[in-house]
Amino acid sequence: MAIKNARAALTTTTASVYTAPATGAKVTMIQVANVDGANAVDVTVQWTDASASHAVTRLCFNSTVAAKDALSVPAGGLLLESGDRIQALASAASDAEITICVLEG
Repeated sequence: MAIKNARAALTTTTASVYTAPATGAKVTMIQVANVDGANAVDVTVQWTDASASHAVTRLCFNSTVAAKDALSVPAGGLLLESGDRIQALASAASDAEITICVLEG
């Protein structure tokens, strides 16, 4: 197994932050930080299941993160199969950053 991290600054458009390799992966942590010093931001994080016609399961939906605060998304232990993706967006571009930690293999 290999430990991998993925990160991104979120925009107002849903974007893939992590895609599981052919060997699959186990999510160990998803953290979203609000890097705006003055305003709250709403974030949505979702899992897209490649083996189920890319069905979407939201892990958090329009969850508010206060300025200079962070949100732990309850996804630890989520098993991703080949091609499954973790995607995210925010209500304001560049106000939130996401970090995803996984074990691949």
